[in-house]
Amino acid sequence: MANQRPTIYLDHAATTPVAPAVLAAMQPYFSELYGNPSSIHRVGRRANVALEQARRTVAEAIGALPKEIIFTSGGTEGDNAALRGIALARNAATGANRIITSPIEHHAVLHTAFDLRDHFGFDLTLLPVDRDGLIAPSELERALGDGHDIAVVSIMLANNEIGVIQPLAALGELCRALGVPLHTDAVQAAGKLALDVTELGVDALSTSGHKFYGPKGVGFLYLRHGTPYLPLLTGGSHEGNRRAGTENVPLIVGMAQAFVLVEAERAAESARLRVLRDQLIGGILEEVADVYLTGAPEPRLPNLASFVLRGVEAEGVLIALDLAGIAASSGSACTSAAQQPSHVLEALGITAPDAHGGLRFSLGRSTTVDDIRYVLEKLPQIVTQLRGG
Repeated sequence: MANQRPTIYLDHAATTPVAPAVLAAMQPYFSELYGNPSSIHRVGRRANVALEQARRTVAEAIGALPKEIIFTSGGTEGDNAALRGIALARNAATGANRIITSPIEHHAVLHTAFDLRDHFGFDLTLLPVDRDGLIAPSELERALGDGHDIAVVSIMLANNEIGVIQPLAALGELCRALGVPLHTDAVQAAGKLALDVTELGVDALSTSGHKFYGPKGVGFLYLRHGTPYLPLLTGGSHEGNRRAGTENVPLIVGMAQAFVLVEAERAAESARLRVLRDQLIGGILEEVADVYLTGAPEPRLPNLASFVLRGVEAEGVLIALDLAGIAASSGSACTSAAQQPSHVLEALGITAPDAHGGLRFSLGRSTTVDDIRYVLEKLPQIVTQLRGG
């Protein structure tokens, strides 16, 4: 008989459900408020009002100016636009031809950096990370040199697989002292950490709405005023000539609403999730043999716990968890189906056999104490069975 227990969803790092208030905010812009925000008639103007209100809302939440917000289709576009746009503009203006990033970035950053190296002639420097996945500011300082040849630096705020939080403010100070633009992929951090762009010291920051209870297919890119930039998409004069294409008003409205809601409850919810996360980590380390936590215990996202289970394949664990009514992940949702060892775990020095046992739990609004207890009941049984015990 099929398992009748409602699924315990512990994969919020992959995506989150759209909040009811967000869905309600979007609904009118699919129907009666359907105008093109670039049109000058009344129908278009009403859509434009909503678009610009969303821009102000997002800007205020991160300490930016409205004109510094570019609406995108999500994190991948934001990462691509920031790296390509800044690197190509800086190269054209100054000849700067080196990109600095880390080996644990999301593939939206890494593959873009590789493409700029392989097809546009940029040099690429990958900063080392320690066993906990952290970048030492001294490593960036050494790589920057005098900064004259650096087109852009891109360091994620919080890692999507192991949850570690980088010392971005310290890295930003180093870049700012040399006039080097710093981009951060804040896709996982949004809604969980404060995103004050001045305190972080960043010139560009990318997000994705579906990571904080908004819709899929929309995000925003913060681009500090005055930062050299060539648009990724060309065509119309939308988004201040920085991103051509008619804006997706319903999704943008929904994303802005989601961001307001998640920011309002961020402190309290992060505290709640941190307690549950630590219960999960402590329980797994105590109840499951031959397992270790990946990434620094702190600073870590309040909702993310990641492990390596020696002697088992993550795919088998995930299937068994799913049959027990638990949804989890082996790492990034964008790559977990490929069944390749995680590049993040490899960068931490974890061997390929161990990396195949990588397991990620990411908690969210729906997570309860009972959910954690159920996982701690089922996971040890599953691992023992898969190991032939």
